[in-house]
Amino acid sequence: MEDLYHHINGKRVSGGSDRFGTVFNPATGETQARVPLASKDEVEAAISGAAEAQPAWAATNPQRRARVMMEFVRLLNRDMDRLSEALSREHGKTLPDARGDVQRGLEVVEFCIGAPHLMKGEFTDSAGPGIDIYSMRQPLGVCGGITPFNFPAMIPMWMFAPAIVCGNAFVLKPSERDPSVPLMLADLLVEAGLPNGILQVVNGDREAVDALLHNGMVQSIGFVGSTPVASYVYATGCANGKRVQCFGGAKNHMIVMPDADMDQAADALVGAGYGAAGERCMAVSVAVPVGDGTADRLIERLVPRIETLKIGPYTAGEDMDFGPVVTAEAKQRILSLVDSGIAQGAELVVDGRDFSLQGYENGFFVGAHLFDHVTTDMDIYRQEIFGPVLSTVRARSYEEALGFAMNNEYGNGTAIFTRDGDTARDFTNRVNVGMVGVNVPIPVPLAYHTFGGWKKSAFGDLNQHGPDSIRFYTRTKTVTSRWPSGLKEGGEFHFKAMD
Repeated sequence: MEDLYHHINGKRVSGGSDRFGTVFNPATGETQARVPLASKDEVEAAISGAAEAQPAWAATNPQRRARVMMEFVRLLNRDMDRLSEALSREHGKTLPDARGDVQRGLEVVEFCIGAPHLMKGEFTDSAGPGIDIYSMRQPLGVCGGITPFNFPAMIPMWMFAPAIVCGNAFVLKPSERDPSVPLMLADLLVEAGLPNGILQVVNGDREAVDALLHNGMVQSIGFVGSTPVASYVYATGCANGKRVQCFGGAKNHMIVMPDADMDQAADALVGAGYGAAGERCMAVSVAVPVGDGTADRLIERLVPRIETLKIGPYTAGEDMDFGPVVTAEAKQRILSLVDSGIAQGAELVVDGRDFSLQGYENGFFVGAHLFDHVTTDMDIYRQEIFGPVLSTVRARSYEEALGFAMNNEYGNGTAIFTRDGDTARDFTNRVNVGMVGVNVPIPVPLAYHTFGGWKKSAFGDLNQHGPDSIRFYTRTKTVTSRWPSGLKEGGEFHFKAMD
């Protein structure tokens, strides 16, 4: 069994708290590593190290900071296979899915290479007699990030890359369920030339989270996870005077109109609903066909596709469709919700409860499930399942389908499949959801746009990556200056109107 570590001041540091978390191999159920859980004192020591290193980094030419990101991109490409394999081993994702995890983070790092331009301020010449006004974007100082298990490469890079390139130091608390890839990323940044202390990786649980939230040197906090925890982190961070962005749960609806290409819609639903075993905040978990005829045609196409999905460990080859869920507790919760759906009257069209993989009976595999005739009062509709379960809610009209998405408490992502431009345009304009796809099932924006939901899926005013990330990790300072010329006059004791 491997003993993991923290990454502090450019070095691998063993934990000193005598508390450890267990890192499983989700495919076999075996313990493959233990990870130290930091004490409050250890987190505060990491923050202090970051605070000491940050001023010199902030004073570094922005272009030189961007060059570190440029070299980091090269190293990410060099080590893509090694990172992906480590990610699959701890999370359970297929190798292609793991590569996608790393790649989407890498694309944000590429965006950050342009930070010298994005950080430029504004200038007004001769705003008044001999007066110039200009603004500067300056780093916050020490920033913190708390990231989830389901994207152990992408989401940490979404946070620390823009924070660091803006001149901040960053203290990352990754998920204790799959911490190896964030630690590997820290090693690569040191190799890329990042000064020691600018990225600290501290493994831990709630004690580490609270230490970040209550430490006065930490100026901002980023979080991705469940909505209850997001609400807690947001309230606590704001109460302590920090800038906070938190992203929570989701219940993403995909509306299927009668004129949609049913084969295209079915393929999209299978990929978006069951990819990564449904452990995505942008997974489509609710299909909303409009009209019984549409629903029947859609279900007819979904069933054979779902029944032939290939489920297995990442070591079985790249043609696997999805692997295990992350822990035994996650598996049990998913199956419990499936049972509740049956008990509450939903029709289980594809039943994956008896799925078992020979040789991997102790792994955390969950078979694919498809429900039909789901109603909005059922637990499988109201709760984020975070597993390979797709619920079909039949709508009698477009307006009713739109209402399902709009009335749901979450507002992360949604999609509509249609061939009608008027319907698509109306949907994109009216739906109160942060990310919308038109014939695109998982509408995750590219790195130069911003990622973020609405309603109980997000807390805070600025989104992740894209231009919002530069705004979040900097603060604006505005300078009004006058250089006297000619005869100097005496002091003035009132505001003088501009000529």
